[in-house]
Amino acid sequence: MCYKKKKYSRLEDMSEQEWNQLVSRVNSCPWRQTFHIQPISGLLNDPNGFSFYNGEYHLFYQWHPLGPSHGLKYWYHTKSNDLVNWENVGIGLEPGDYFDSHGAYSGSAIEHNQNLYLFYTGNTRDENLVRHPYQCLAVMNLNGDISKFEKPIIEEVPKGYTEHFRDPKVWKEAGRFYAVIGAQRTDETGCTVLYSSVDLIEWMFEGEIKTKLDNFGYMWECPDYFELQNNGVLLFSPQGLKASGENYRNIYQSGYLIGEKLDLQHKVFNHGSFIELDKGFDFYAAQTMEDPNGRRILIGWMGLPEINYPTDENGWAHCLTIPREISIHGGKLKQSPILELKSLRKTEFNAADSICNETKRYDGFSGVAYELVCEFENGSAAEFGIEFRANSDEKTIIKYDAVQRKVILDRTLSGKEFGLDYGTTRAFDIYLEKIKFHLFVDSSSVEIFVNEGVEVFTSRIFPSENSIDIRFFAMDGKASFKAVKWDY
Repeated sequence: MCYKKKKYSRLEDMSEQEWNQLVSRVNSCPWRQTFHIQPISGLLNDPNGFSFYNGEYHLFYQWHPLGPSHGLKYWYHTKSNDLVNWENVGIGLEPGDYFDSHGAYSGSAIEHNQNLYLFYTGNTRDENLVRHPYQCLAVMNLNGDISKFEKPIIEEVPKGYTEHFRDPKVWKEAGRFYAVIGAQRTDETGCTVLYSSVDLIEWMFEGEIKTKLDNFGYMWECPDYFELQNNGVLLFSPQGLKASGENYRNIYQSGYLIGEKLDLQHKVFNHGSFIELDKGFDFYAAQTMEDPNGRRILIGWMGLPEINYPTDENGWAHCLTIPREISIHGGKLKQSPILELKSLRKTEFNAADSICNETKRYDGFSGVAYELVCEFENGSAAEFGIEFRANSDEKTIIKYDAVQRKVILDRTLSGKEFGLDYGTTRAFDIYLEKIKFHLFVDSSSVEIFVNEGVEVFTSRIFPSENSIDIRFFAMDGKASFKAVKWDY
C-alpha cells in the first residue's frame, strides 16, 4: 500500500508498518544498484558536504525518505575509507528549526579547528507558501556528532536577488574563507554571488561575480569554485537553457567555465565558453573536493528534477555517480574514474577481433554489473560500437558514426521508457580513427568515458533482468577492436 503524504511530511509521521512496507518495496526492485550510492528509501538528489575529515571521506546527499518525490529534504550521511565502499551513517541534518522548517537544502563542508563545518540552505515557506531561504551552519566533531548553529549565518537575501538563493560552496584562500551561492536576479536571470568570512560565523556580502554570461538561464544552482592547474574553474547547473544542436538536450544542464583565477577583490572571473560536464541523459548538481593526495574528485547526481523514473513505483529514485578525478586538458575538464575502483574487479575476460558488417558475441562478455574497456580502430565501417544490457528485444548502444562523425549513445530500446520528451539519443561531434570506450555498467545505469574521459555519458537505463548480452558490431565496412571486461 502506497504511503499517502503531504509534500512536507516528516519521517516520524510514517508508522513503523508503513516504513517497513516502503523499504520492502524498495528492496524488491530489480533495478537496485550494486556499486553506486543509492537511498535506502525515497528520493536522493544533490551530493552535499563532500569532504575528507578525520581520516575518512564524508558525503551527504539530499534525501526525501518517504517516497520518490521532492518533499521535505534531509541530509543523509555516508562515509568511506576508499571512495568505493560506503557505509551508511544515517541522517546528518534533520530539518525542523525556524530556519529550515521546509527542508535542509544543498551545501558544502570544510574542516576548521578539528571540526567539519557544514553549510547549507534552510528552506522555509510562510502560510502563503512564499519561500524565504536562510544560509545555515552545522558542525560535526571528531566523534561524528552534528549540531546545528542556533541561528542562520546569512539571514537575508541581498537586494537585487529573488528567493532563489541557495547552495553555498565554501573554500579557504589566503587565511580567509569564501563562499559562492547560486542566485537569481530580480530580472529572473541566473548568476553567482560571493561572500567572505574570517571565522565561518560572520559573513560579509562581497557582491556578484562578474562573468561574460549576463543572460544565461534563469537560475544557477549548485555553484562550485576551485583552482586547478593554475586555472580558475566554476562549476554550476544553469536552468532555462534552450537546446542547441547536440548541446543542452536535458531539462537542465550541468557544466563549467575555465579561466583565470577569480579576482576576489573585484569579483571578476575572466573565462572561456560554458561547457557541459556530461553528454548523457542523467547528470546534475556536481560537487568536488580535494583529497589528501591533491586530487580534485567530482561526484554528481545521476538524475534530474521534474522527470519520473521507473523506480518511482518501487518507492525510490536516483543514485550518485562513481567518483571521478578531474584535470584540465586542451582547455576542457577531463574526467577519469578514480583508480580505487579497480578494487571492484573480479573475473577478467578478453576479446579481440576484426569484424565486418556483423554483430558478434564472445565468451564471458555478458552481465548486469561490470567494467568494460574497448578500443576500436576503424578500417572502413560507417559505424561501429557496442550493444550492452541486451537481449532479443532490448539493447543500449554506444557507437561511433563515421559518416556523421559523432559518438552516439542510444537508449531507444534500453527497456522501460521514461523521459521521452527529451529524446532517446545523446551525441557529440568528433572526428576519430581510433576510439576508446570505458564503461561502468550497473543494474540500472551506465557511465561511459570516451577516449580517457574527454567526454562522458552518464545515464540511467532500466532493462529487463535477462538483458545481459554484450555484442560488438561494425556496419557497412570493417573495424577491429580489443576488449577487456571485469565482473563486479
